[in-house]
This record gives sequence, C-alpha cells and structure tokens, in this order.
Amino acid sequence: MDRLLYVSMTGAKHAQLRQATVSHNLANVGTTGFRADLAAFRAVPVIGGPGHATRAYAVEQSTGSNFSQGPFQITGRELDVAVKGEGWIAVQTPTGEAYTRNGHFDIDATGMLKTLDGQPVLGETGPLLVPENTRPSIAPDGTVSAIALDNPTQAVEIGRIRLVRADAAELQKGNDGLFRLRNGEPAEADATVSLTVGGLEGSNVNAVEELVSMISTQRHYDLQIRMMQTADQNARAASQLLSMNG
Repeated sequence: MDRLLYVSMTGAKHAQLRQATVSHNLANVGTTGFRADLAAFRAVPVIGGPGHATRAYAVEQSTGSNFSQGPFQITGRELDVAVKGEGWIAVQTPTGEAYTRNGHFDIDATGMLKTLDGQPVLGETGPLLVPENTRPSIAPDGTVSAIALDNPTQAVEIGRIRLVRADAAELQKGNDGLFRLRNGEPAEADATVSLTVGGLEGSNVNAVEELVSMISTQRHYDLQIRMMQTADQNARAASQLLSMNG
C-alpha cells in the first residue's frame, strides 16, 4: 500500500489535535490571567524501506504558551489584583507550589486567602490567614494587612504575597492551567514584582486570530482527507490493472 495513505492519516490526526488546542484557547477567552497555548507543525521524514525518503509526516506539537500580557480590567474590588509586567503570584496546590496571573482572591470560612479556583495564596512563610472581624487590604508590593472592623484606623500586617519572576523558557503549564518550573523547584521571590489593586488581567487570547486558525486548520484537515481518498482510488485502480494483466 502506498505510504501516502499513512502520511495523510497522520496529517489529519494532528490537524485534529491542533483544532483541540485552538478550541481550548477560544474557550478561555474570558478566563482571568489565561495564557494562550501555542502549537505548530513540524515535518518528520519517513525513514526506512527501499528508495529515497520521498514522504514526510506533518506532526503537531505544543511550543509552549504565549506570555504576552492581557488587557487590564478595572473592577474596583479590594481583593482583585493584577501583576504589573512580568511576574507571577505563588499559590499552593496538592502537588506543591505553582504560579498564576489570576489575582481574583477571596476569603474562605477559615480566613484563608484563596484564588477563585480554591488554591491558597502563598505568603513568605506559607498561606495567608485573615483574622476574624477584620477586612483585608492588599498593597501594591503584595503586603496584606487586616483592618479591624470596629476600628478602621487600626491595621495589622498579616504578611506579603509571594511574588516571583521566572524566565518563560523555564515555565511549563500543567493540566490545571497553573505554571511551574520545569526543574520542579520553587522560583525565587522577587521584590521588584508589583501589583495593581482593584482590577484583573484578562486573557491574552486573540479571538480573531484563533478563529482564523481554526478555519485554516479545518481546511488542512479536509485536504488530508481528500489525499486519503486519492490514495484509496489509486490503490483500487492499480489493483484493477494487475487483475487485467493477470
């Protein structure tokens, strides 16, 4: 059987995988702090067998994430923060420390400062706890203070949000949407990372670009299917010729 069929089948399969990546990005256009996934095709020559290498597979692979900054959205909420420029907010997960750009925080029933997804926000010595009968306040440098409800002039510093900076090449995104260092180690805290209080960073997904990519990928998939049909027709024609000569 002509290897064209296998080459086309591989192209169609990886076109579907690219569609899944684009669909995931489009589904997170409204997700706070989301970083778009990047994907690209690469050619893999077919090796082995007699003759010259006249075939090449088209294989889709993830090339990482888009780390450009998303648009800033003013909310006016005291527990909403956005990282200025480069930097990340450290959170605690069951598998260890991870990093996010989603600064939509809340206080749970125990007084722990958490993200909207339920991860505890880490301070310099661990998760941050807000005492009862106080109102939390976050400063641009990440310092969290507790203001007494019965005496607004009295504030107690709880701790400082652990803000880190890491090179994009050292980060990888997990299935939970959070980032971690590739070597598994925690990133170093960086005192130069600052926050904007009262707003959130939106997703950096460009919906128009993703829709165009989806259309292009669908056309690529259709082309691969037509190539598979052509390979089948060629095989049938060759079989008929052989049977006639026999």
